[in-house]
Parts: sequence; structure tokens; C-alpha cells
Amino acid sequence: MGLENINMQARDPETTGRFWTGALGLVDAGLTDDGEFEGRLDLGGWWLDLCIDPVTDPPAPGWRLHLDLLGGDPGEQAAVVERLLALGATRADIGQGDVPWVVLADPDGNAFCVMEERPAYHDTGPIAALPLDSADPERDGAFYAALSGWVRTEGVGLVSLRHPSGRGPLLELCPEPEPKVRQNRTHLDVRPEPGGPDQAGLVDLALSLGATRATEDWAQGHSWVVMRDPSGNEFCVLGDR
Repeated sequence: MGLENINMQARDPETTGRFWTGALGLVDAGLTDDGEFEGRLDLGGWWLDLCIDPVTDPPAPGWRLHLDLLGGDPGEQAAVVERLLALGATRADIGQGDVPWVVLADPDGNAFCVMEERPAYHDTGPIAALPLDSADPERDGAFYAALSGWVRTEGVGLVSLRHPSGRGPLLELCPEPEPKVRQNRTHLDVRPEPGGPDQAGLVDLALSLGATRATEDWAQGHSWVVMRDPSGNEFCVLGDR
């Protein structure tokens, strides 16, 4: 199994996807027949896809999962911020106060951060980290390690996971400031891989580790299975390859 997609929601996936293509250097980027944006982030031996689903009324902004982009020293960070603003980002205030990172939002309002220099961000590529709010980082770190095949590493959050190649972003399990109360606008997708559990087996594994199935109408009738991790964060188990 492997972590395959970072999935967002937007009213205008084309405009939002064009922004992220420029921001991250995505390849094979464009709209599918059903209006979803897909673009691939090449991480040198493996890849992640950024998918943006079209929605007329996305969930209210929430930051339980967001992208931390690679910045660098103050001069490098400022240059990254200016480049992103020129691509269509805006500055955002989510109550962050005086912090060394810069909070921006994409054209559809999805907040993200441009980070300061941190040793843990070696060889991450343009996405330094994926911070995910958790009621129990140790538990949820073990959960995502089992589902994704990512391994524990030195990072910034209480528990940090990374692709076993040692390249690409960190998945940071961070203590939640409050329990989850609404659907996340951004979530992760995992997919079965040859030689491992199939989709049904991966769903059963997730359930055995504390996940639940999403029961809302919008979560039904897909080739993927919509679930929630033990802290309530949505994720999807994609179909077999």
C-alpha cells in the first residue's frame, strides 16, 4: 500500500490547479473528464498526485491538514512568498500571530504555509511537510505507517513519518488544538499495491486500527472507500491497481 494523493476541494479546480502547478512544478497536470484537477509531483523515484475536486460549496476553511511549502533562510523564504503571490496566492490570517513561517491561501481559500529553514526539510522537494491534527499522535503515527508504508523519522511534529526512500515531504502528526467538528477540505488517499492487501483488506486493516467508515450520502457510491482515521480525519482507500 502507499500514500498516493493529496486531495483538496475547490469551486474552481482549473484556476486552483493552475496555481498549484506553478507553485509545485507539477507535471501531467490538467482536468479530467469529470472536472477534477490532477497533477503529479515527481519526487525522484516516487511521486505524489495533487487532486482537486470540484465542489459548489466546499466545507468551511479548517486547517487540520494543510501543506507546508519549503521556504529556507529569510531571503529564500521571502523570494518564495513573492513568487507565490505573483501566481495568485494571498496573505492569510488564521490567528497565527508572530511566527517564523508565512501563511498564504491559494485562489480558492485553502491556507498553506511557507516555512522557515529547518534541518528536517532536507530532500523534501517543494512540499516540506503535511501537518495533520491528531488527538493522539503516537497512535495515529502507527496508523498511517501501517496504511502508507511510510516510516518514522526525525521531524518537527511529535511523530513524523516519511517515505522509506528518505525523500519527499514529512507527514507530521501534531496535537490537535480542539476535536474535529466538520469535514476537512484536504485529505489523503492511500492505494493498495501489488503484493499487499487489496482494497477490502486495506479497509479491514484500517478498521482494525481504529478507523471508521464515513456514512454520509456524499461518501457513498464511489470506487474508493471514504473513511475517517482514529482522530476523525477523512481519508480514502482507493481501488486496486
